[in-house]
Amino acid sequence: MSQQTKARRPDERPPTRAEKRKAWKEAAARAAAARKRRRIAGGTLGSLVVVALLVTLIVVVVRNGADDKGAGGNGTGEQAAPTAQGFPPVPEGADPALRTKPAVGKGDGEPTKLAVSTLIKGTGAGALAGQQITVNYVGVSYRTGEEFDSSWKRQQTFDFQLGAGRVIKGWDEGLVGVTVGSRVQLDIPADLAYGDNAASGPSGPLRFVVDVLAVTSGPV
Repeated sequence: MSQQTKARRPDERPPTRAEKRKAWKEAAARAAAARKRRRIAGGTLGSLVVVALLVTLIVVVVRNGADDKGAGGNGTGEQAAPTAQGFPPVPEGADPALRTKPAVGKGDGEPTKLAVSTLIKGTGAGALAGQQITVNYVGVSYRTGEEFDSSWKRQQTFDFQLGAGRVIKGWDEGLVGVTVGSRVQLDIPADLAYGDNAASGPSGPLRFVVDVLAVTSGPV
């Protein structure tokens, strides 16, 4: 079917050139405004996407940046990689009790010197100063028994060089000679821990129960 020309009313005059130019300009302005709106909408959406990605990145970094000090550390020890299904990595032939988190209570009185009590005697090599040592531990306030740190809670063992000043003195001194596979209780006076008014850790005397899981010949 052929396209027929629309009939003009008898009283309708043809548009002048000025009117045509005006109509063209108005149409061009409307088209430009529509393009601008599309650009603004696209730019806003892009900005929202960038902000969302930055927020996600910040959340991941904060979560992954959880405390790396360890209960006995000053920030220079290392958290071993999460072992998930294999936690804790108990030495072959060790007492199965090392697979269970120990219950740690408060002490009596006030400790005046470092006291090391063997709860489970391991059959492995004794730890020497200068060796790299891998442990599990629970730390509580000696006075109240309130837990302030635990490798069990994080499902991560703690590695450090024994005797190198990378942990509190109570650890550096109390774990020397402890055999692999042992669980020991360390009652530590404040001057061998973080002090009575500590800013970097819990104040006052502390009690730790530490499982020695491995030692190596030197720092990793």
